[in-house]
Amino acid sequence: MTNPDDKSRGVAVPTGRTSRLFRMGGIAAGIAGGVAAGGLRQLATGRRPDMTHLLLTPSNALRLTDGLSLMRGAALKMGQMLSMDTGIVLSPELTAILARLRDDAKHMPPKQLQTALNAQWGEGWRKRFASFDVRPFAAASIGQVHRATTLDGRDLAIKVQYPGVRASIDSDVDNIAGLMCLPGLLPRGMDIAPLLKAAKAQLHEEADYRAEAAHLRRFGDLLGGSGAFIVPELHEDFTTDAVLAMTYIPSDPVEVLVNAPQDTRDRAARDLIDLVLRELFTFGAMQTDPNLANYRIEPATGRIVLLDFGAVRGIDPAQQTAFRKLMNAGLDSDAAAVRQAMLDIGYFGPATPPQHQDLIQRMFDTAMVPLRLDQPFDFGTTYLLERLRDMGMVIGNDRDLMHVPPAETLFLHRKIGGMYLLATKLRARVNLRALLENYRVH
Repeated sequence: MTNPDDKSRGVAVPTGRTSRLFRMGGIAAGIAGGVAAGGLRQLATGRRPDMTHLLLTPSNALRLTDGLSLMRGAALKMGQMLSMDTGIVLSPELTAILARLRDDAKHMPPKQLQTALNAQWGEGWRKRFASFDVRPFAAASIGQVHRATTLDGRDLAIKVQYPGVRASIDSDVDNIAGLMCLPGLLPRGMDIAPLLKAAKAQLHEEADYRAEAAHLRRFGDLLGGSGAFIVPELHEDFTTDAVLAMTYIPSDPVEVLVNAPQDTRDRAARDLIDLVLRELFTFGAMQTDPNLANYRIEPATGRIVLLDFGAVRGIDPAQQTAFRKLMNAGLDSDAAAVRQAMLDIGYFGPATPPQHQDLIQRMFDTAMVPLRLDQPFDFGTTYLLERLRDMGMVIGNDRDLMHVPPAETLFLHRKIGGMYLLATKLRARVNLRALLENYRVH
């Protein structure tokens, strides 16, 4: 989520399916116009137009990211989700463009907020509060968050969904898919239908705030009494399918730890990485959105405040077993077992050419290097992230690689990649092998 500028009056969210379609059409038309003009300029100089480069010019990138940030909803969320791609599906150029969307969300104006809350709470809702700040302190792709105090003194964070978001999910995803299918952005013949189906299902669940409330309650129970984490308490009397009410916890951005003592940074990174392993192997449920805004620090205790449980994915026992086999094989440097485990999980398919399988397995082996060390790995001095990025670019630029891993695997990698980036930002030192050994079954 972003912190909206208090001086901004907000930008209304287009709510109707038709208005959103026209907005998306305007984005596509602007990009097409830019491509045409650029192509004519190249022809005028005697050069053959390069479609991929024409699509990904700075001006077209601005049209895409600005347009999606104004639309919000599933259109923006899809852009944010795709920005976490590591070269497996999208070209590196498009991934870099979409990265702008991770922290780019506009908030809706007070009048639209009033209408949205009237629909959820009834027109007399203000009488239930001693105070309600109409200026949001955070805004994201699907909703924005306000601070309020009830008449009985409860200090709440109220997340309000943008109107029209849920009804437009399927059409938004289809429209984004249309943009992705422009020539040069995906390998020819790649079938992204399963990924789009999973994205729609995930977004429908994220737009159901009662489902998020259940996840919030569950993680609160799972982490109750934790010395490392705190989860806001759900307040059901103000929660609907489009409004989520929870305790407001005073906290600072996780970035405040960047200049903290080394042991504080190490502990935070270790706790968050261990939480990913607990989610995968113990809880059977993972919050898959690694946006840094979802992790904050409670100044009084130093605990990490966990926010936003809309993107929780269930992990069934078969998936847990498959990933445990992959972890064990990776720790043991058993190349044959790694290849079989990666095939079972779906990183590549039986028909994937051997050279492509080798490329993906080399990327996995590179990522395993710090996990095999039985000593603290220094995230602050490694060039591993750059090496993985370069390898991902090789995969992303291989336009003959048409296999798309299962959505569940991509969501999990999104979370793991986010934790790696955070640990790197904190320059943490963590014994990763010691953490993994706690979840290993011999």
